[in-house]
Amino acid sequence: MKRGGVVNSRLAGELAGLGHTDLVVICDVGFPIPPGPVVVDLAFTFGVPSFGTVLFGILEEIVVESATAAEEIRDNPDTASLLGETLPDLGLVTHQELKRMSANAKLVVRTGEATPFSNVILRCGVAF
Repeated sequence: MKRGGVVNSRLAGELAGLGHTDLVVICDVGFPIPPGPVVVDLAFTFGVPSFGTVLFGILEEIVVESATAAEEIRDNPDTASLLGETLPDLGLVTHQELKRMSANAKLVVRTGEATPFSNVILRCGVAF
C-alpha cells in the first residue's frame, strides 16, 4: 500500500505513465470529454471531489511545465483565483479552444466540481 499521495489505484497508475509534453485535463463534472484520452472519473456527487482538491493532489504527483484554462474562468472568481495563485504562468484561451485542445490529452480526470469553467489542461514537464 502507498504511504500517501494519490491512492486511487487507476489514477496513480495513469499519472505514473505520463511523460514529457503529455497533456492532463482536470475538469468539472459538466466538461464534454472527447473520445480518445484515458478518463479517470472521480465524480461522486456535485462538488465531491472538488476541483481544487483534485488539482492539488495531482500537482503533488507530476511536474508541470505549463497550464491552460479558458478565458471564461473570469466568470468564476473562486476558481480563477485558485488557478492564478497555484499556476502563476497560466495561459488563457477561449472555452471552445480549451475543449478542442482536450482532444490531444493523454489523461482526463473528471471531478465532481459543479461550478462553471473549472477546467485546466496541464502540460507535463521533466524533473531534471
